[in-house]
Amino acid sequence: MKQLWFGGKIYTMEKEYETVESVLVQDDKIIAVGDIQELENQADEKINLHGATMYPGFVDSHLHIIWHGEKLIRLDLSKARSCEEMLEMVQEAAKRTPTDQWLFGEGWNENNFPDRRIPTIQELDAIRKEPIVLNRICLHQSLVNSSALEFAGITEQTANPFGGEIGKDQFGKLNGRLLEKAKELLDVSIPKEGEAYIDYLENAMELAIKDMHSKGLTGAHSEDMSYFGHYSNPLTAYRRVIGKKRHFRVHLLRHVKVFEEMMKDGVDFDEPFIDPGAMKMFADGALGGSTAALSEPYADNSNNNGMFIYTDQQLEEYVQLARKYQSAVAIHTIGDAAAEQMIQAIEKYPVPKGQRDRLIHACVLREDLVKRLQQLPVILDIQPAFVPSDFPWVMERLGDERLEWAYAWRKLMDNGLICANGTDTPIEDVDPIKTIYAAVERKKPGEDHDGYLPDEKLTRFEAVQLYTLGSAKAICKEDERGLIKLGYDADFTIFDRDLFDGTSEEMLNAKVVKTVVAGNVVYSND
Repeated sequence: MKQLWFGGKIYTMEKEYETVESVLVQDDKIIAVGDIQELENQADEKINLHGATMYPGFVDSHLHIIWHGEKLIRLDLSKARSCEEMLEMVQEAAKRTPTDQWLFGEGWNENNFPDRRIPTIQELDAIRKEPIVLNRICLHQSLVNSSALEFAGITEQTANPFGGEIGKDQFGKLNGRLLEKAKELLDVSIPKEGEAYIDYLENAMELAIKDMHSKGLTGAHSEDMSYFGHYSNPLTAYRRVIGKKRHFRVHLLRHVKVFEEMMKDGVDFDEPFIDPGAMKMFADGALGGSTAALSEPYADNSNNNGMFIYTDQQLEEYVQLARKYQSAVAIHTIGDAAAEQMIQAIEKYPVPKGQRDRLIHACVLREDLVKRLQQLPVILDIQPAFVPSDFPWVMERLGDERLEWAYAWRKLMDNGLICANGTDTPIEDVDPIKTIYAAVERKKPGEDHDGYLPDEKLTRFEAVQLYTLGSAKAICKEDERGLIKLGYDADFTIFDRDLFDGTSEEMLNAKVVKTVVAGNVVYSND
């Protein structure tokens, strides 16, 4: 059956503000674009946009789908504006949580608290004797009670793992905070197996995808394979949810902890709806918890340069492992020292021809590092929403001298580096409109200033294109996805208004009319 889409503004996103009058789709591909009079006689079905505006399908280039689903299920602490309010939310959740279940909370951020005070382990112990696990918004730090520590076998004598820290107070007592690799000591002790657990993952995934469809997302690049027990658990959930419905396109990064096992097992994927992705690693932590690796000490803590997750030798060995299997790498690098460590490794062991390595986040760089990146087949996976979330407190943490290359999306693109738009959901809101606003305005909606580091603003066209063509380039599929063009996938995101018209604040009111994957309407606000 041939469908003709017409009756609204249709942006190809190939050239700035280029539009076509209609699009002809057969099965899951675009077979023609052009004047409606030339194409309407070929159509078996005509779909009138009634003045809505259509774009190529929006794809989030970096998030965690199952974690997003869990955030929709679990206690959401992201709205807490004080330590006391956070404790009240946990106390109320404890009343609703059966004693045979763990209490999980997500998204707390002490930088939103007036005094930046983090709850103590004693305060959590007073709320509940059963395990409490509260993950910081960056997911690089957890706050837990004594029961959770006991369950994980963590005592005052437990040594810090390399790349992690078990928090202690000034008297050497456990304070309930687990940073970076120390979180794994607890994570591995939580049971994650059985059919009931896979059902739970399916439910979380269904909720996440339903939410993403409603925001106009037709696909995402997700990293979930190493956090939910054996990799077969999340992979089975993906096959059952997406493999059956074929209503979303997911590109799965594979964490270094499970990468080789998956390669040796010869795992089958369900392309083009479930694609295998690069090998994922973490080079450092996050700026919020002062664990991002910096070449010079933090401006607000001269004794701290952050934290490397691996030694130089270990990181190079993992890059070699990826190359052994002809794979690219995708490395979380927030600080400039972590970026330098990554660049050094991929310069030494180049990516296979036809692929691109991925530098995830790229929050703090230096001019010398950018020049080296220009010589490499690499994509920068940026999160514009980090700007309104991290500023102004991050200016105090980094200091004035580092700000020139901090969150420097404009300069990175002007230097010819390929970028893609992601949210790192559940770290940031999955709504693409909010990310586009952040890229263009570099502030929270409603704030009365010109934006943080305003010279780094992107145009609205650029910000939208990073969701379409940019995300396609991240996985070297720019010849089949990311544009409305002959031969491309029939994935569309349709809004009730033109995102390029009016003010940025007016754009925030845009609503998704339809989300289309492979020519099928998977979401309609009707």
